[in-house]
Amino acid sequence: MYIRLVAVTAVAAALALVSAPGASAKPVGGCGAGQLCLWPKADFRGQRQVSELATIDIESCMALPAGVTGASLVNRTGRPVTTYQSATCAETGEFVTYPSGTWVPESPYVVRAYKVWES
Repeated sequence: MYIRLVAVTAVAAALALVSAPGASAKPVGGCGAGQLCLWPKADFRGQRQVSELATIDIESCMALPAGVTGASLVNRTGRPVTTYQSATCAETGEFVTYPSGTWVPESPYVVRAYKVWES
């Protein structure tokens, strides 16, 4: 629990930058309300992977499909989302929790899994 909170605190300033209007180009095609969108390349490039809040198992580790990774993301789920370097959501690798409404043009690590939190 402590490690996750530290990760949230450590990226707070960076989140303000990537969430600010005009801080980065918005992805073409956007990301709809209730969705978590991941792109395999920085700056929202490549084939977008979309997860709908309606089909996400809340507070469970959701591994990306085999061969799919994320390098940029948009969280419009309405809930905090933690992305993991580990495909099993292991906290021994890198992880960061992003609030809803966050646009991240370049993740600090390759995203292989995520968890959507209740609140």
